[in-house]
Amino acid sequence: MSAAASSLNLAITFLFWLAVAGLATGMLRRAALWRAGREAPIAWLGLLAVPKRYFVDLHHVVARDPYIARTHIATAGGAIAAMALVAVNYGLMLYASFLNTAIALFALVMLVGVLFVWHRRRTPPARLSRGVWMRLPWMLAAFAIGLLALGLIPLQFVSGLSALVVVALLGLGAWTLTVGATRGGPMKHALAGLLHLAFHPRPERFRKTEAGAEAGTPTTALKPLKLEQGELGVGKPVEFRWNQLLSFDACVQCGKCEAACPAFAAGQPLNPKKLIQDMVTGMAGGSDASFAGSPYPGMPLGAHQGQPQAPILPGLISPETLWSCTTCRACVQECPMLIEHVDAIVDMRRHQTLQFGAVPGKGPEVLANLRETGSAGGFDLGVRYHWAIDLDVRQISAGQAVDVLLVVGEGGFDMRYQRTLRALVKVLQAANVDFAVLGALETDTGDVARRLGDEATFQNMAQQMIAQLSAFTFKRIVTADPHVMHCLRNEYPALGGHYQVFHHAAFMAGLVSAGKIKLRAAADKEQRFTYHDPCYLGRYNGEIEAPRELLKLMDLSLHEMERNGMRGRCCGGGGGAPLTDIPGKQRIPDIRIHDARAVRADTVVVACPNCTAMLEGVVGPRPEIRDIAELLASALET
Repeated sequence: MSAAASSLNLAITFLFWLAVAGLATGMLRRAALWRAGREAPIAWLGLLAVPKRYFVDLHHVVARDPYIARTHIATAGGAIAAMALVAVNYGLMLYASFLNTAIALFALVMLVGVLFVWHRRRTPPARLSRGVWMRLPWMLAAFAIGLLALGLIPLQFVSGLSALVVVALLGLGAWTLTVGATRGGPMKHALAGLLHLAFHPRPERFRKTEAGAEAGTPTTALKPLKLEQGELGVGKPVEFRWNQLLSFDACVQCGKCEAACPAFAAGQPLNPKKLIQDMVTGMAGGSDASFAGSPYPGMPLGAHQGQPQAPILPGLISPETLWSCTTCRACVQECPMLIEHVDAIVDMRRHQTLQFGAVPGKGPEVLANLRETGSAGGFDLGVRYHWAIDLDVRQISAGQAVDVLLVVGEGGFDMRYQRTLRALVKVLQAANVDFAVLGALETDTGDVARRLGDEATFQNMAQQMIAQLSAFTFKRIVTADPHVMHCLRNEYPALGGHYQVFHHAAFMAGLVSAGKIKLRAAADKEQRFTYHDPCYLGRYNGEIEAPRELLKLMDLSLHEMERNGMRGRCCGGGGGAPLTDIPGKQRIPDIRIHDARAVRADTVVVACPNCTAMLEGVVGPRPEIRDIAELLASALET
């Protein structure tokens, strides 16, 4: 081996261990920022689960975009394999030529991936961040070329100049992947992302079910605050749990959450990607002036700044940003790094509501109504079932068991939704279902209180409802309101309420499939139907097939909108958004009706009272809005 080759080997060994030291030092600095957050359980076994969570759970999301999925596999896979071999060959000072060849092979794979990264960055979509991210392909290419040269250049041809070039290329790449990453550079997401997968704030996301949930139900329930211990949400960056701070650092700024957000599309002052980056800024200290992505609509960059111990509102983010969210979880559904944006938003809302009572719009009035009357609208609970007086609907009693308990929610006070409920009762009676209602004993489940951050009111209402239900004997609950279903099915178990809860679409589909209902040919089957997925039925509970199966059983043609199923567009009616009413350039339901017009739908089929109200509120020519129960009731064989 020539002296030049020997010097090159020693230089790369020195560079490798220097990079390791830089990475360790930088990670300790970054970890100090995370550790400033509140305590959270540390499950060290999560480190063993990282490979599965990375290659299965994370890539399941990434694979929705085949171009990026292949690019990521080539770039990240090649880089990890090459660096592992460098660690063996140069870290351990083996200097084996066959390992150099293997390093070159994986470096070539990485370089192919980098070319695809560069091609995407030539004309990047609006959702991608620019700035230093535009230099990332060149930095990665330098590293890949250095590794490639290391394996391809025969040692006898190594000269001082070529060795210097190789070391310079490797040094540039090593800085990007180590020191640059730990100082907040683009590759920060790779380091934080792996730890985020190990110590995820919602480890139950990686299991099929959580306690009390139906099989296959996504784990979407909010975690209760320990109010008796003084937990009042998040008012400062350091009040997030440490693993939430870690999760913010995992953001790759791909902007998929931005592209999916209904509030951002409507021009309201919310961008989920920027909100996460603002949390990173608050965690480390600084301003948003250097953010290289899309700002909050209507809010220029540079106007917000924060510190770990400083209040988040209004310095780091504006209240309008916090209250624009519909809690639809489209951002969470699209995030390839599995970040929980909605949890962070609700945590901040909790602090504003519980500490200051700072809920905008009609929110305070509704919260007061819930506390005082048990109804969001302040109605007399005795009139909730007046629509059913002529339908011979039985009220449940303590001494008599029933198969199904029908819980209607706040929709029982709404004249439009009463048509849906009457249709549902007609279907249940036609199928001879043994069911009853709570009547005046039914109070609100507290869904809107929790989404508006009033955890105290939610817990009080939930405990009241659980106590009420415990007095009766029933096998299952059916409801036509996905928000009611989600609360009873997923959020009540943490407070002691465990029930088998069905959405009316799934329950009716089961009745038809079992032959308990006879259908005649639909009179309007020549119309074009499209189905709008409610967020709290689809993304929150994973129920996207039952409504479509029911439409198929009714022999109705379905013309899907571009965004459907788990990726359906929000109607704008969740999370208390109609109450806070933050203005934008257009209304979210108008955008959804535009989607329906694009497929030339005559009728939009809905399965949620909020969706019905929001979509029927669109002004001007639009398709007819009909609940799926209304369609089934009209198709019953007389």
